Formats: sequence, C-alpha cells, structure tokens
Amino acid sequence: MEVHAEELVPKKNSTSVIWKWFGFSQTDTAQTAVICKCCNDKIRASDGNTTNLFMHLKRKHPKEYADSQIIKGPHARASGTTKQPETTRHKQTTLTKDAFEKGTPYDRTSKRWRDVTDAVTFYLAKDMIPIKTVENEGFKRLLKVVDPRYDIPSRKYFSSTAIPQLYSECRRKMENKIQNVKFFATTADLWSSRTSEPYLSLTIHFIHDWKLCSACLETTYFPQDHTGELIGQGLRDALECWGLKEANMTCMTTDSGANMVKALELNSWTRLQCFGHRLHLAIEKSAKDPRVERVTSVCKKVVSTFSFSWKKKRDLSIAQTELKLPQKKLITESPTRWGSRLNMIERVLDQEKAISQVLKADKKTRHLVPSWQDVDVMESVKKALSPLKDFTDALSGEDYVSISYVKPVLHLLKVNILSLNDEDTELTKTMKTSILAYLTDKYQDPTTDDLLDMASLVDPRFKTQYIDKDKIEGIQTRALSELESLLTIQYPTSDQQPTSSTSTSTSQNPDEGQAPPKKAKQSLASFFKASGVASASAATTTSSSSLKEAIEGELKGYLSTPNAESEVDPLEWWKVHEANFPRVSQLARKYLCIPATSAPSERAFSTGGNIVTCQRATLKPDKVNQLVFLSKNL
Repeated sequence: MEVHAEELVPKKNSTSVIWKWFGFSQTDTAQTAVICKCCNDKIRASDGNTTNLFMHLKRKHPKEYADSQIIKGPHARASGTTKQPETTRHKQTTLTKDAFEKGTPYDRTSKRWRDVTDAVTFYLAKDMIPIKTVENEGFKRLLKVVDPRYDIPSRKYFSSTAIPQLYSECRRKMENKIQNVKFFATTADLWSSRTSEPYLSLTIHFIHDWKLCSACLETTYFPQDHTGELIGQGLRDALECWGLKEANMTCMTTDSGANMVKALELNSWTRLQCFGHRLHLAIEKSAKDPRVERVTSVCKKVVSTFSFSWKKKRDLSIAQTELKLPQKKLITESPTRWGSRLNMIERVLDQEKAISQVLKADKKTRHLVPSWQDVDVMESVKKALSPLKDFTDALSGEDYVSISYVKPVLHLLKVNILSLNDEDTELTKTMKTSILAYLTDKYQDPTTDDLLDMASLVDPRFKTQYIDKDKIEGIQTRALSELESLLTIQYPTSDQQPTSSTSTSTSQNPDEGQAPPKKAKQSLASFFKASGVASASAATTTSSSSLKEAIEGELKGYLSTPNAESEVDPLEWWKVHEANFPRVSQLARKYLCIPATSAPSERAFSTGGNIVTCQRATLKPDKVNQLVFLSKNL
C-alpha cells in the first residue's frame, strides 16, 4: 500500500472498517472529499455512503479489499447484522401485534364489547344516572383508561336499545318468578311527578322459599280522573297485565284516601290501612292544641331565620363552640312527616342556649327567642312523641315480617308507651290520650281486626298472645275454615264412584243373542282390588270429616308449642317447622307476606323523584316506568 504524503484524517463518528483505507485532508474540515490512502484518488461518496469506497478497493486494490472483507465479517456479527434468533423475531412479532390490537376498537359483536356495554347499562339504570352521562368527557375518559379498546355507543343507543332490552329481560325474569306464587299481597298509591304528571304505583310482596320477596311492578301513567271507579279499574288492569289472579291476593295496603278506599270496595278486595299513615293522622290530630301550634310556628320561624342568613349560621357556630354544644344544624319540618316536626323541636331544644344567645344579640330577632313557656311546651311534646318515633320506621321494612307486629305494637302503646304517668304534664297526657283514642277507634274495624288477628296467630312469636280472649275461639274457627277450604281446592275429592266390570256386564240386555261371557277365574289380586274399591267408596264419604280432624289436630299441636323468642325470624322458624305443620304453614305464607305500611309504594315514588329531575323533566311516562322498575328490581 502506498503511503500518502499527507496524513489523512478519518471520518468523524464512523465505525465502518472502510475508513482504514480512506480519509480526508486535514484542511477539509467539512469532510466532503474522500481520498484513498492507497492511490490518492478522490472518490465520490455522498452522506457517508460507503458502497463506492468498497467498489474502489475491489477494482483497484484487490488485496486491500480482501483484507476489508476479512475484517468486516466478525465486525458485522458483533454489530448484530447476522440473522436474529427465532425467539427474538417471534417476540418482536407478538409485540407488534399487541400494539396493533391495543389501538383497534372491539368489534360490536364481540363478547367483551357486549359485557362492557351491559355493565354501563346496568350502572345507568340501577343508580338512576342520566343517560346523557355517556356523552360526558369525564365518563368517556374513565372508560378509555379502564379499557382503551372499548368504544362507547351513543346516547340514543342506550335510550332506544340497551335500556328497553334490559327492561324486557328483567320483566321476563320477574314474570317467571311470580307466575307460580300462590299467595301475595300488594301496596298501591298515587303520585305526581315534578312535571305534574300523575302515576299509579303497584308493588307485590310474597314468600318464596321462606324468604320475604318484594318488587315494584308498575309506575303507570294515570292521566284519568282519580275517581274510585277509574282507580279500581286501573289496579285490575295492572294485575291482569302481570298475570296475577285477584283470588290469590290476600290484601292490599293503602293510605286512607277516599278514592283509594272506594276503589278497593268496588273491587271487593281486602284492604289494610297503612299503620304509618294512621299514626301520622293520630299525631296530627293531637297537635291541634293551640299551644303546640304556637310552638311549631316559633320553631319554624327560628329555623327560617338561620336558614337564610349566613351570618346567623356563623354566629350560631361560634355560640355552640363557646357553650360547648355539638356543632349541629337546625332541622326544617316537612308537613307530610310528623317525625320531621319532632326532630325540629328536639333540635331547637338541644341548641336553645346557643339560639337564644344569637337572637338576643340582634334587636331585629329578639322577639323570636323562645320563652320559658315555649320551652315547657316543647318538652311536653317531646315526651309524648319521642317514644313513637321508631315505630313507623320499624313497621315500614320490606325485608322482614311486619304485619304481625301491628297487634303487639297497639298493645304496647296502650299499656306502656301511651299510658299516663304521674310526672306527665297536662299537655303530654292530653296528647297521649288523643293518639291512643284515635288508633283504637280506627283499628276496631272487624275486617281489619280479623286480618291482624290471623297474622298474629300464624306468627310463632305471638300466636294468641295479643288476641282478645273472647275472640280466640272465633279466630281459630276461621283458621280451620280457611285451611279446609284451601286444602279442598288443592286436593279435591271425586264424587264419581268407580264401577266394577261385573255390574256393567249384568246391565246388558241378555236377549241380544250373545252368549254369556265365560266366567274368569279370580286372582288373588282381584280381591284386594275389590276391597280397595269398597274402601275408596267409604273414604269418599268420610274424607271431609277426616280432613277436618287432621287440620284441627295440626292447629292444636301448633298452638301448644312454646312461643318462639321475640328476636326469632318467623319465616326461619317456619322453614324449620314446615314439615311438622304443613297445613298451617299455608296460612303463614298467606298472611305473613302482608306489609303493615304502604311505604314500598312511597319508596317507588322517591325513586321516581330521583329519576324525573329538573335535568330530566322531558322523560316520557313509559321511560319513567321502565327506569323505576329497573332501579327497584335489578
């Protein structure tokens, strides 16, 4: 190799072996002219391309070219130009495929897309979420973080397709669940939405596998006049729509509205008055005293003063801190909830010192400071009503038996809670007497009283304990009669008497010219068969008396067992003892499913109020019915 007179400079930042035989002049700072160290020729090479350089060596300097190839071989292997292993190429292919799939939305027929869409639909229906939520940017971002490949459908899809499909599926399941229910009870009520659209609700309650089940069946748009005749027809249509037989309905619990009472009378349905509504009316009647009305007015004005002034709220908080009182806000009364009035009075009494301190500091509000007479009246009202506060809530549950509690509660009110004490004030005694007299009068209705007695009878905790002694025999007779009727319908006896082949043959005309049949030899089994025919005939004549005796014996055995503990679930008790008292258990299924209050219908309307909000005031009645049904039954 010839030595160049000038020492050439190698290419900057290059690792190729070719630059062992090529370089640049020291004065060529831009390194644009490549010079061969062997022959001093200038070679054209653009942008670091070394192909021309290797070709120059190959044509003019074969020996140097051979050396370059020897050096280039291991260098290429070291730099990774050799064939990649199969596992590496497979891994790269998998990563490329995964990256591609992550950016590809699910097909709308895929299981994953349907599962996520169903979950979103359930969320919207169960939690009463506006359907427009699916178009909100925050919700879309949430879903993209959870699953980037999921493409959420439009609002119209959920409104027109997903929600109706979920409703149809849920309704079909409910129909299958209630189609074989033998006994059920219902509640019904009327309600007007925020948009002044009237609705009629219907809830069902029944016992399945000794579990108390309840469901909201209808929240039907009811634009007709709310007369007893039209309401009665609407309720019949609702039952028919669900395939429910009126004969299987034990009772319907409603409020005391005159139109609702008339509707049930026209339908000849047994009606139970809502205990919560009755208690509310009893307390409202007892609060007609002028002293109570004045105290209620004073409390409402005080609460209003603090509710509409942020300064008064601030001063009240400071006063509570100074007087070491709990930091609590005042409570406003709701006219339809007597408990809210009691809560308002109790809170004013609890914060009376702080309230007085704030009101006295402002001459414009000094006249609102409760006087000592007002405080005495509030104390009297609190003492009369506080013990009653928990009864309405306790009897309004849907997951446990409540109907059999009504009789014991009335007894407890009479002998304990509403009994007059020496330390009671005159106002407290007056209110207690008024409440007890009203409840006693309203629950003296024979039909209602018998219904409550039957429910108490089949509750193993109470049985005849709270039934009037002069009525126990009559209630037991009614229970026997109902059981006999139920079992006769369930297991009817045939009046047709079986006839033997002998009597049939002898009734034929002997003059028909036919030879008499040859007498067959009787087998041993034929004697038992004849005996069975005779015994069946005898059993038919005595079946009714035997059934009655069996029912009487079973009912007597049930009543002779010790009463269950008061904390025992009566349905769990019957689940264990059904085998011992199979007939009486039918009555338990019939009566223990009745709700003591119409609270289930009220809850359905509360759900409707959470759905028909200001932002969703244009919902159609059919859509409201679907959304209430799904929210209550999913």
